[in-house]
Order: sequence, then structure tokens, then C-alpha cells
Amino acid sequence: MRHRIAIAAALAATLLGAAACGGSDDSGANDTSAQALDGKGKTIKVWLMVDAQSSWKEVVEDANARFTAATGANVTVEYQQWANHLTKLDATLAGSDVPDVVELGNTEMPKYVFSGAFAELDKGRFENSANWLQGLAGPCELDAKTYCVPYYAGARVLIYRTDLFDAAGIKAPTSYAELTAAADALKAKNAAGSNKFAAFYMPGAYWYAAMSWVYAEGGQIAKKDGDKWTGTLADPQALAGLQKWADLVKGYSSGDVTKDESDQAAIFAQGQSAMFYGNGWEVGAAQEQRKDPNDPNSELVATKVKGKVAAAPMPGIPSFLGGSNLGVAAKSQNQPLAAEWIKYFTDTKAQEALLAKAVLPNATNLLDKAATVKGNEATALAAKSSWFVPMAEKWADVEKAAVLQQMLRDIVTGKKSVADAAAWADGEIEKTLNG
Repeated sequence: MRHRIAIAAALAATLLGAAACGGSDDSGANDTSAQALDGKGKTIKVWLMVDAQSSWKEVVEDANARFTAATGANVTVEYQQWANHLTKLDATLAGSDVPDVVELGNTEMPKYVFSGAFAELDKGRFENSANWLQGLAGPCELDAKTYCVPYYAGARVLIYRTDLFDAAGIKAPTSYAELTAAADALKAKNAAGSNKFAAFYMPGAYWYAAMSWVYAEGGQIAKKDGDKWTGTLADPQALAGLQKWADLVKGYSSGDVTKDESDQAAIFAQGQSAMFYGNGWEVGAAQEQRKDPNDPNSELVATKVKGKVAAAPMPGIPSFLGGSNLGVAAKSQNQPLAAEWIKYFTDTKAQEALLAKAVLPNATNLLDKAATVKGNEATALAAKSSWFVPMAEKWADVEKAAVLQQMLRDIVTGKKSVADAAAWADGEIEKTLNG
């Protein structure tokens, strides 16, 4: 599950108090009898990201079964990798043999909505649509029309070793000052251990984390002035956040600072770190790893930190609300069936099944229940303070070009000063968004 919310920065004030723009009546949203679809003899193709295969395949299979029972149509699910899915999607959409349903990260969705890659959907047909999370629903809306459906969300939290905290006589921090004090205590307590020990493991190219520090200081990535986008990472508030983040990396992390966060749970599982900033589901991933890392269906085996990991909201740092949305390809020959499948896969039954997987549901009315599920307590609280990337047509191109990752690598390796790296990133962001 990786990442991604695209919505105007003005909407970032709060998650829980927001309702999806435009009301819709959920009554009968799951009543398929009123508009029964005859899909006998047809098969729809669904592209989902690999997270669903490795973490909640049974939810997919249940939705497939309910959809087939109602329509007679079959479903073929093809699981995609985050590393190359946009390149593959671009090539596929250029042809005629397209998937009927496509999952995209919420920061990736705007580009495809703006370009007309997805068909318009009847929002009122989807359960809980009146309460969709704004951070997921925002990228789906254009000119008062809906082009995708929120799937799931995930907030990033502080993940820590309970045994190391106990040994150092400290508790989960509730302020940023307590966080750094805890890191100092853990560093001192484990000074005699391996020089690879990290009081706080923070990959140097982890842009979701670094931008959380930026937003915590009142900064932002970019803003729109009229018809033009302006990069704002070189503004004083953003620079303060970048410096604070860089100080954390240099003071408490270890290992290759040029890495991103893709394997941080596996690194934490090796037992040489006390804290890291990760998605809620990474609490479980750190404690149990696949026996064969290349086989998402292989047996889960316990790691060195099994039973010694907990999570708490990151104090003083707003969480990036990541997640995914589902769209029906405009070129699909099975649009009504594709929309019907999405309806089953995002209804309350499916959403409640996802809660047990330490991910957040797609609607505000389900968040209270999410907070009562073990593994979701910290993420549900963290989601109350969140930030979002700019709602820009070409934001996905900024991500694809890894502009922010390069800026951060330049900072943590000393290749550029914080100010120079931020100024370079602003230029690249402006060139991309306004190009």
C-alpha cells in the first residue's frame, strides 16, 4: 500500500470534520435489483495494486463472488507493482485492450481525471458516498462530476519498539520535544551495541515523511497563483521543516541515507532500530515477513521484533493521508459492470473487512469503528491532523520524476544546502506543473 492523496491544500484543515463535496443519498446504494445487470458470458478485467494480493486477497475474492452472483459476470484481477504501474498504464491506455477497473494512488489520480482517462460515475450509486473522505474524494471530482471512487486510506504513525522503550524507561512521546528526548535516551542506552543501531530509522529519500515536517512548520509544497503554480519549498516555513527533518536523519538514523521507505519495515524487523515513521500496516509487516519476499502468498514468519512493536500518532507532525481510488476506464466496453464491481468492492461490508487489515476506510462515518479495531487506533487518531499534495493536473509527473526524492538525497548527503536543494526543487516543480 503506498501512498497518495491529491486535494487542494485549502481542504487540508481536518479530515474528520469534512464530508465529501456534494451530497448524495446512500439509501439503496447497494440495491442491485433496481438496475440488475446481465453480465452472463462476460468477464471484466480489474487492475489492483499488489497490496490487495498480499494483505487482503480474501476481501477481493468476496467482492468478486458477490458481484458474480448478482450479475453473472466473471472477474479477472491482475495485480500491479507500484514501481512501474504508471508506465504500464500509460502504454495500455494508448491502445484498445484496456482494464475495465483501475486502481491508482490518490496523488496519481488527478492527471488521469484531467486527461479524460476515466468514465463519469453516478456517485449516488456507491454506499457511503455522502461521507467519503475528502482526501480521497477530491481527486475524483472535476467540474461537479465524479470520475473515481475512494477505496481505502492509510495514515502514517510513529512505530516503536516497546522493549527498548521499557529498557530506557520512556513512554510513547506526546510532543516533538519528548520525541527527540526519547531518541536521545535510546541512542545513549544502546551506545554499546552495533554502530548500525538507529534510535529513529528515517530513509533519506522518504518524501512523504519530509513533507510532513514541512507542513508541521506551516510550509507547503506548491501553491497556485491564478493560472500558474509556484513552488514554495524555499519559503522560510518550508525550509524550517526541511532542516528539522534533516537534523532527525543525521542525528538518529543509520544505514544508507539515499534509500527510500520501500523496505523500512523489513529493516526495522532486523532489530537494529527503535523507531520509524510508517503506515499503520507496517506494524504487522515489521513483525511478520514473507518467507519468500518475492512471493506474496508465501508463509509469514516471525521476525526478531515479533511482539515488541506498537504505534502512536507522531507528535507534532501531521500525517500524510495516503490511499487509493478506483476508476472505470473511459475505453472500457463494460462500463456498467465495472462500476457495479467497484460498488461491491467499496461497500460497507468490504470496508469493514479492510479495517482488520490496519487500513482506514473510505468514509468518515466508518472512522469511529476503525478506531476501535486493534491496529487502527493510532492511524485513526493520526488522520485527524493531515496534509495533502497539491491538486494539480500534472502532480503525478512530479512524483514520477522523483523531484522531491532527489532534493532530499542532495540534502542528507551534503551535496546541496537545504536552501539550494529546495530552490532547485521549486524550479523543477514549477516547470512540471506549468509545462
